[in-house]
Amino acid sequence: MQCHCHRVPTPAVCVPKRWGAISGGVLAVPSVLMQCHCHSVPSPCCAHPKEMGRSSWRGFGCSPCSHSVIVTGSRLLSADADGHIKCWSMTDHLANSWENTVGSVVEGDPVVALSWLHNGVKLALHVEKSGASNFGEKFSRVKFSPSLTLFGGKPMEGWIAVTISGLVTVSLLKPNGQVLTATESLCRLRCRVALADVAFTGGGNIVVATSDGSSTSPVQFYKVCVSVVNEKCKIDTEILPSLFMRCTTDPARKDKYPAITHLKFLARDMSEQVLLCASNQNNSIVECWSLRKEGLPVNNIFQQISPVVGDKQPMILKWRILSATNDLDRVSAVALPKLPISLTNTDLKVANDTKFFPGLGLALAFHDGSVHIVHRLSLQMMAVFYGSSSQRPVDEPALKRPRTTGPLVHFKAMQLSWTSLALAGVDSHGKLSMLRISPSMGHVLDMNMSLRHLLFLLEYCMVTGYDWWDILLHVQPSMVQNLVEKLHEEYMRQNAALQQVLSTRIVAMKASLCKLSSSTIARVCDYHAKLFLIAISCTLKSLLRPHVLNTPDKSPGDRLTEICSKITDVDIDKVMINLKTEEFVLEMTTLQSLQQLIQWVGDFVLYLLASLPNQGSPVRPGHSFLRDGASLGMFRELMVVIRIWGLLKPSCLPVYTATSDTQDSMSLLFRLLTKLWLCCREENHITEPDDALIDECCLLPSQLLIPNIDWLPINDGIISKLQNKQLVRLQFGKAPGLVGHTVSSQFDAFVRAPGQPKIDHLRRLHLGAYPTEECKSCTRCGCVTMLKSPNKVTAVKQWEQRWIKNCLCGGLWRKMPLSYS
Repeated sequence: MQCHCHRVPTPAVCVPKRWGAISGGVLAVPSVLMQCHCHSVPSPCCAHPKEMGRSSWRGFGCSPCSHSVIVTGSRLLSADADGHIKCWSMTDHLANSWENTVGSVVEGDPVVALSWLHNGVKLALHVEKSGASNFGEKFSRVKFSPSLTLFGGKPMEGWIAVTISGLVTVSLLKPNGQVLTATESLCRLRCRVALADVAFTGGGNIVVATSDGSSTSPVQFYKVCVSVVNEKCKIDTEILPSLFMRCTTDPARKDKYPAITHLKFLARDMSEQVLLCASNQNNSIVECWSLRKEGLPVNNIFQQISPVVGDKQPMILKWRILSATNDLDRVSAVALPKLPISLTNTDLKVANDTKFFPGLGLALAFHDGSVHIVHRLSLQMMAVFYGSSSQRPVDEPALKRPRTTGPLVHFKAMQLSWTSLALAGVDSHGKLSMLRISPSMGHVLDMNMSLRHLLFLLEYCMVTGYDWWDILLHVQPSMVQNLVEKLHEEYMRQNAALQQVLSTRIVAMKASLCKLSSSTIARVCDYHAKLFLIAISCTLKSLLRPHVLNTPDKSPGDRLTEICSKITDVDIDKVMINLKTEEFVLEMTTLQSLQQLIQWVGDFVLYLLASLPNQGSPVRPGHSFLRDGASLGMFRELMVVIRIWGLLKPSCLPVYTATSDTQDSMSLLFRLLTKLWLCCREENHITEPDDALIDECCLLPSQLLIPNIDWLPINDGIISKLQNKQLVRLQFGKAPGLVGHTVSSQFDAFVRAPGQPKIDHLRRLHLGAYPTEECKSCTRCGCVTMLKSPNKVTAVKQWEQRWIKNCLCGGLWRKMPLSYS
């Protein structure tokens, strides 16, 4: 069975001053979804805000507490009113195509809570350390055990579900694909469960909170321990202290709120804090509780009998109320923050002083269409949003306002993004809305402080791998240049090992930022070209093999880099003779299959050198390479490798159209490239190219035909078109039709025109103006490549395997219709 994302209209959203509005986002919403959860997402299902998915699920029941959907980076969990739990996986790693792979069932028992098991990874974001130079100080690893581990400590994948009859079921996914499932009662005396939630402890245990829906009944808590014994899953449960909501013990409110409508732990990995909401037909009240260890007073009689008991007071766990709201309008949905901000007194004080509020606010939606952001601990109001159904023009006479009949449109389910800068919600009409939330909750900050907040969150995404699309919603064009520079400065402060790990991610992040400003938009092409260059360099070097088995400390690729950096001769043959050419011997079929990648290297070098005389003109694609010594060094190394391979297989060499049959194009380009590289090989001592080099580059168009570089499209996206913060209405399946920043004539070289021939950006194969092959595109950068490989050579398959799950930039793939052209 396959599930494809169907597309629906997006509603209008009216926004007050303190918030900005955006329609668009990343949320897969079942058609009858009442509860929506997103947990442990390495990157959203669709990393580009233009791509919102809505999955149409058949067979779900109608009970409002029996639907649950949980998403990870490549898997999706769904549960229905018949007790069927299904695990969906991406088909061919496509974000808009899913298939049901495995599952479990508790026949006829609706599921009320569903969660993936914890993988043991937990970070703490320290606002106090936001100015520190080391990423390890800003984002510290918290000791946390997985729910279950395999041999060697690897976390075991699986899920846990709670049913309406009080059963808990756990399914474990073994590496061989086998599913181990066990079901157990939460306690000996089973009772109806109307609401439930799941959280995890640092010791690897699971905590389940349940309620029968009545405020006069206690909210029960259970500890669940999962283990594997003799290849079978085993569940042990234990009762924990319970609590009664304070509103039921208050004489003034004892019978006012008969039902508990929302029950949620404040964080998935914070089982000691829980949020409760009790409601009647018109109003609600929200309470926040905390589990604490308290000393148990010992009677004097026992202290006299046993002095030891009196010296060491026994400790017990007890729920204490942290905060509560006053009477509110009826709550329809709750969204909790996922940003793991540290809640120490120092961090909270610094966050309050600097007005840094991401991760500190939770969202409450009300039946009148409004949304309140309240502090997660004190429940104090932080910001208010009024929906279109409850907001009217100020100057409209009261007598002319139409009287509303029936319930107002309000959110039924909401989710905050990973940095809490965006809120997605499904309303009572089944429409999806996206709101942007200011990091300062509307407080006016100076430019430096605003940049500092955004930079801090960008660093968090760079370290953790979460997608940063929601941060881009708050970046203004005037901020882009400063953010890119500061991000690079912070990156350069890290140790060499961490820099190597984050080397491609920061380039992709810079490309996303530069798309937001017309003054930096040409750099987007440069950053994508740099990612492609790094990938080609790694792949071609990995094909080199040492001639003898007892290899020295350095690989052939490392020796190539070392020799090319030491020998600065402009003659490519003199550099080549210093290498062990036997390490470069490959099969003829392999060399020929790499010709498209080799051709890109040759074309790009020629394009760069031909554009050198125009470096003083308005910035064009490729300009940043002219001052990038590291990238020019990579091109120089690849030219040497290609020269050697050309001796073995001349047909694999890049093809140039020259005016003279006797001209050695490779030698000419290597000589000019080396001279340019010598000007900027040292980052701190960059010199200007001399006149002789510029004169030689001016003659290149008369010696060689300068190729047209197929740049990635810069106008494929919607975030850059939302800079004015105006209300935007979108409809799935239709182009946005928005006008973003103006693309002037100087960028004509890389603006995608209708009917223009398409190219496979990864394989460098021409697809024609109207491709007949199925293609996929990156949800972040728009890179297009064929879905199925036409190659059979091992070396090319190795290249293609690198991009099976993710694009060059790290974005997810989505399947494109054949009519995309």
